[in-house]
Amino acid sequence: MSVSRVSPVSSGRCSSSTRPVMRWSSRPSRTRPSCSRSKTVNAYDNEASVGTPTGDGALDQDFLSQVGSRIRALRTIRTLTVQQLADRSQISRRLLTQIELGQANPSLVTVTRIARELGTEFTNLLGDSAADAPVVVHPQADHTLVWSSQAGSSAHLLIATAESRSADLWLWHLAPGDTYRGQADPTRSQELFYVLAGTLTITVDDQEVVVPTGASCRLRSDRLYAYVNGGDQPVDFVRTVVLAA
Repeated sequence: MSVSRVSPVSSGRCSSSTRPVMRWSSRPSRTRPSCSRSKTVNAYDNEASVGTPTGDGALDQDFLSQVGSRIRALRTIRTLTVQQLADRSQISRRLLTQIELGQANPSLVTVTRIARELGTEFTNLLGDSAADAPVVVHPQADHTLVWSSQAGSSAHLLIATAESRSADLWLWHLAPGDTYRGQADPTRSQELFYVLAGTLTITVDDQEVVVPTGASCRLRSDRLYAYVNGGDQPVDFVRTVVLAA
């Protein structure tokens, strides 16, 4: 005679209030499935962080419209579908469509990634008809407003290299109390600064570095960082971005 054992029988509901009924059974006990439901993970769950405005301001709408049109044109020339370019750029199809229509506010890191998948740099998306000339002069009217905030801060792209290794020259104005939060650039990228007026504070790796007027600075920008103006006077500085290949 086999030894029977006691197994609980419930109504099938996962409730602690259900009182089990005990009975003798000679059948081996079976493991009941858990009542917890598995969560489906979306590959683009972090899309919001990719597509949100950089810092406390936003990318300029004219800049976004121009870049979006250029991305769509280059994608068409390279016979890529929206889905193909989105997959290569590690963003969703919906976000890429919005970028091409000038209806999204992505980070510069996202725009750079899309541009590189198209075989170019994000600054080249703005167009430069004299890129092959030995000397190229951009008058003040040609400087591109890329980022601004309601506090009155702004970032203008002055000029960029036309080579595959991208280097960009920027002029920044950071209003008192304002902050710009940047996303990590490609590995081994760097930024160079020269402060024209005011005192700039750069935060990186949980450190704060103060850069006074007349001082220069080099930042490894392949990590999260921020520019902060904690004073009561505006900060003006020149920034050069050298993105790693």
